[in-house]
Amino acid sequence: MKRTAALALITTTAGLLVALTGTSSAGASPAVDPGQAARGADRLVDAKPPALRPSAKDGFRREKVVEGRGGLNYVSYTRTYGGLPVYGGDFVVVTDAKGGVLSTSVAQEKTLSVGTTPKLTADQATEVARAQISEVTTTSAPQLTVMAEGTGRLAYEVVAEGVNNGRESKMHVLVDALTGEVVEKSDEVVDGQGNSYYNGNPVTIGTTSGSTFSMADPARSGVRCGGQNGSTYTKATDSWGNGSGTDLETACVDALFAVGKEWDMLRDWLGRNGINGTGGGFPARVGLADVNAYWNGSYTNFGHSQDNKRQATPIDVVAHEYGHAVFQNTPGGSTGSNEKGILNESTGDVFGALTEHYANEPAGLDTPDYSVGEMVDLVGSGPIRYMHKPSLISGNPDCYSSSVPNMEVHAGAGIQNHWFYLLAEGSNPTNGNPVSPTCNGSTVTGVGIQKAGQIFMETLNRKTSTWTHSLVRKASLEAALQLFPGSCAEFNRTKAAWDAVSVPAASGEPASCNTTGNDFSLTLNPASASVQAGQQATATVATQTTSGTAQGVTFSATGLPAGVTAAFNPSSVTSGSSSTMTVTTSASTASGSYPITVTGTGGSATHTATFTLTVGGGSGPCSGRQNTATGTLSSGSSAYQPSTSGFQTTKTGTHVACLSGPTGADFDLYLQKKNSLGLWTNVASGTTASPNESFTYTGTAGTYRYRVYSYSGSGAYTLGYDAP
Repeated sequence: MKRTAALALITTTAGLLVALTGTSSAGASPAVDPGQAARGADRLVDAKPPALRPSAKDGFRREKVVEGRGGLNYVSYTRTYGGLPVYGGDFVVVTDAKGGVLSTSVAQEKTLSVGTTPKLTADQATEVARAQISEVTTTSAPQLTVMAEGTGRLAYEVVAEGVNNGRESKMHVLVDALTGEVVEKSDEVVDGQGNSYYNGNPVTIGTTSGSTFSMADPARSGVRCGGQNGSTYTKATDSWGNGSGTDLETACVDALFAVGKEWDMLRDWLGRNGINGTGGGFPARVGLADVNAYWNGSYTNFGHSQDNKRQATPIDVVAHEYGHAVFQNTPGGSTGSNEKGILNESTGDVFGALTEHYANEPAGLDTPDYSVGEMVDLVGSGPIRYMHKPSLISGNPDCYSSSVPNMEVHAGAGIQNHWFYLLAEGSNPTNGNPVSPTCNGSTVTGVGIQKAGQIFMETLNRKTSTWTHSLVRKASLEAALQLFPGSCAEFNRTKAAWDAVSVPAASGEPASCNTTGNDFSLTLNPASASVQAGQQATATVATQTTSGTAQGVTFSATGLPAGVTAAFNPSSVTSGSSSTMTVTTSASTASGSYPITVTGTGGSATHTATFTLTVGGGSGPCSGRQNTATGTLSSGSSAYQPSTSGFQTTKTGTHVACLSGPTGADFDLYLQKKNSLGLWTNVASGTTASPNESFTYTGTAGTYRYRVYSYSGSGAYTLGYDAP
């Protein structure tokens, strides 16, 4: 039932039955049969197409089917390798209402081939994990896991719970099972920074009656509010709060009002059933003794402003924290790399803006805008972020660069925020919203915030455990095509907004809109190779039907250097199938790096992908570099050069690296940089199916090292590299 509290505006209860029954009022869509969607996706997975990067040891498990708008279904899968769970091996199959496969969202780049016997004991892994937070209360049992990094990396996953730097922590730690190195860590407790608590007077919220009244919403399962002990507030009357900024009962009124608006926005605008996607929500707590708010994986928690005059429970702060819950409860979860944490933080901002616009409060209250935290004035300096121009906050970039994935998560959130603003409003809005700069000097036209939200939600439904800006770009373009078939405006504006914030294209993303309804994607695996003159390189050319029905696709290659030929076997396929490209060099092929354009043509659609071929001469591909390191590896082992502690660079510049390995082997090369948490992260790599690798990378000052890894084969190697 609906109850009146002492704060904010009366709102309609229309659509309440929808939330209770689990049906959707989000607009007309084709009749959806989740069973057909699952069967159609299972048929694809059972065939183990190359796009899934399958190995003989891989197993696949269907997790769930999520219904989206327009008859789209998202069928998520997890992967095992030799019986072990694979971190980063999950994927999503997108189907139409009848179970026809439209596309796949797969982040794993290589077929796995890795040993599964650890050198580290489970107890040793636990000790490493415990050292990652300041006060540990409990740790989970270490889970031996295969990471989908290159051809695989064996690691333990341990969750350490307790307090870190004075704040609650639930730290997921991945520990290399051979070396004890911390490969990755991420905290399930997601920090947020929030907004005002003013919503007018009085406000309608959902409460439950019985012998007493409680602040538990009967129409939104799981949504309730109380204090720090987790108990829901109760009282003898159904009148709540006194409207003051320091009253915690009032803070709960604001929290329930805001999450109710977010729930309804998800249903009415985005076609999602509850916060978790299956009709459920999560509790809120108020009274946190901190200038902060956060989501901890199970509930949201809200503190106060620095001057202690306002609780951090306005619409955009509450919706931000519950936005983290949406992110966690879409495929791929919420833990992972720093870049994924950045995208998670931005997701909270996006849902804050969407909820403010859905609530559409009048002047004087929390009116719709694209600034974050403007009303709570958390630390006395106004908004914490601006979506239209992130650089208004010092250190927050407007444009993507190679340094963004390693930035502090709130600062890095500006890139996706900026894209969303441009997609929703455009660069020169005429509705009173501010002008937004573009990184390429272009003029972008928006699609409106509701359509922008729909594209964003369907993008999240394709999320994988490894999630990057380029993968978000690719998924959003596929979402725009499949959500709005027959229209190119949404696709073109989504692409223009990404170009305007300088996020690079992902391999295999749709290059253009095809209004006939039949389209496909094209990907290469690997996308580069290094060979000596006279040798061959091969790559799998994979296609997927992204809209309409399957069609014939014919392949060709251009940009071949003198003495190099390319052949495809077969020369044409039906979209959804693959071909093998063989690139053959001659003894006279000049040394150098050559971008080869691979083109697939089917019907009225044409897509391209770039294959980078590096050819070395007789003197060896790695001569003439500033620094040289040598070593010997056995199959499956790694070495770090010039040492495990790495080397320092004092300025921004270009790293040039070349690896020459033994004939017949497959050696990979990674450039790693130490981040602000003291962890090593990969920033560039060469992972072709050959003994030789090369790449260039432009990076900022910091500490770097090279990891040389033997995917297969044993023998001596030479590493040559230039540092800025």
